Amino acid sequence: MASTEGKTITCKAAVAWEAGKPLSIEDVEVAPPRAGEVRIKILYTGICHTDDYTLSGKDPEGVFPVILGHEGGGVVESVGEGVDNVKVGDHVVPLYTAECKECKMCKSGKTNLCSAVRATQGQGLMPDGTKRFTCKGQELHHFMGCSTFSQYTVVSKYSVVAIDPKASLEKACLLGCGITTGYGAATKSPGIEGSTVAVFGVGCVGLSVIQGARAKGCTKIIAIDINDKKKDWAKKFGATDFVNPTQLGDQSVVDKLIEMTDGGLDFTFDCTGNVQVMRQALECCHKGWGVCNIIGVAPAGAEIATRPFQLVTGRVWKGSAFGGVKGRSELPGLVADYQSGKLWVDQFVTHHQPLDKINAGFDDMHAGDCIRCVVDMGFGDAQ
Repeated sequence: MASTEGKTITCKAAVAWEAGKPLSIEDVEVAPPRAGEVRIKILYTGICHTDDYTLSGKDPEGVFPVILGHEGGGVVESVGEGVDNVKVGDHVVPLYTAECKECKMCKSGKTNLCSAVRATQGQGLMPDGTKRFTCKGQELHHFMGCSTFSQYTVVSKYSVVAIDPKASLEKACLLGCGITTGYGAATKSPGIEGSTVAVFGVGCVGLSVIQGARAKGCTKIIAIDINDKKKDWAKKFGATDFVNPTQLGDQSVVDKLIEMTDGGLDFTFDCTGNVQVMRQALECCHKGWGVCNIIGVAPAGAEIATRPFQLVTGRVWKGSAFGGVKGRSELPGLVADYQSGKLWVDQFVTHHQPLDKINAGFDDMHAGDCIRCVVDMGFGDAQ
C-alpha cells in the first residue's frame, strides 16, 4: 500500500450539515497534518450524549457543517513538524480536554483544564485557525478537537495520547470521554473514601461515578434515575440503593435521600444536565460538609438556583470536566487499570453499529437500554 504521508486522504465520514438533521455519510478530504498536528486513522468511536446535544442545536458552541465525535480510538497515520509525543503506528485516544503541560493552567497543579487550544477548539478550528476537512468543495468544522466520526481526523499534538497497543481500541475508545469523566470525578474527590454518595442519572457517566465510588470503598451509593431499567445496571456497578423519583408519591427526592442517610449525603454527582436535578443534588447534601459535583452539560442559557442558605450552611457546589483527569499524563494509567480488570470498560458496550448506520446508533442511545454504542469505522482491527 502506497504511503499517504504528506498527502490529502479521501475517506468516509458522518457529516452534520445542519442542526436537527440526521448525519450524512460522505466522502471527505482530510488534509495532511501541519506543524504540531497529528493525523489519526480512527478505528472505533463511541456515541456520546454530547454529540447528540450539539447535533440538536442546543449547544452554544455548536457550529455547522461539522464532523462530530470525541470518543475515539485509532492509529497515528502521520505527524507534522515538531510532534514528539506520538509517532506513526502508535495506538492513540484523541483528547477533547487537551494537555500541553506548559500553560498556566497545566502548570498550576490545580486543574486539568488546559488553555493551549481552547479558544480555537471552541470555534471548530485547528490551533492555527484553519480546518483540515473538505466535502463537496466546502470546508467542515472540527468538533471538540477530535472529530472522530471520520475515518481519518487531524488533531493537535496536545489533544492525543498514546496507549498500550495491547488494549482493545474498540473498548478503550470509551476512555476518551464518558467513563473517564465519571470515574475521575469520583476517585479524584478529596475525602470520598468510605463516604455516602448519591448519583443522579444512570447512563455511562453515572455508572462510571458509581464504579469510582465503589473503588473508593463508599459505604452507601444511591443511584437515582426515572428509568427503572437502570436499577439492575446501577446495582451491577456497585450501587447499594436505587431511587426512582417518580415513584415517591408526595415525598420529594431530596427528603427521601436525607431520610435514607441520616441528614444527607457526603457527596453527590449530577450526571443529567438538568438544572432542576442539579439543585436537588445540592440540597440533599449533608449540612456542614456535603459536596455536590456537577458533571452533566446543561442546555444553552440554562442557570442553576438555590437558596443562599444552602451554601451558608456549609454545602459546596462544584464541577469537573473529563473527571479532572489530565489526558496525556493520566489516561495511560486508566488503560492499565482497564487491562488489569480494576476498571470496567467492556461492560459499558451494549450496542454496535457500522459507520454507515451511525444514525441508528443515535436511535439506540435514545431507546433507554443503551449504555454505549460503539461504531466500527470500517477498518476492523487493521492497522
